[in-house]
Amino acid sequence: MHRVFLAAAVLFAAAAPAAAGQICRVADPTGTMLNVRTAPNMRVIANLANGLRVEMLQVVVGDDGKQWSFVADARDGRAIGWVFRPYLDCR
Repeated sequence: MHRVFLAAAVLFAAAAPAAAGQICRVADPTGTMLNVRTAPNMRVIANLANGLRVEMLQVVVGDDGKQWSFVADARDGRAIGWVFRPYLDCR
């Protein structure tokens, strides 16, 4: 019984989104720049290059059922906008 609980806890922790305030790197697997939006799945206002360090300030699930993160520049804390959460590497 304890082993089943422990295995479930490990799987849950691996699937849980990174916590707000965490520093991440842009890691868009498509090879293009990551779109920055005004709100989840809304108008594109900028693009971020792969490797750029950002701070995740908020994570939400959009109307489309996908995770979105509001990010800031990790160097100076300047707010950037909303990006598609799976394209951030927060390891």
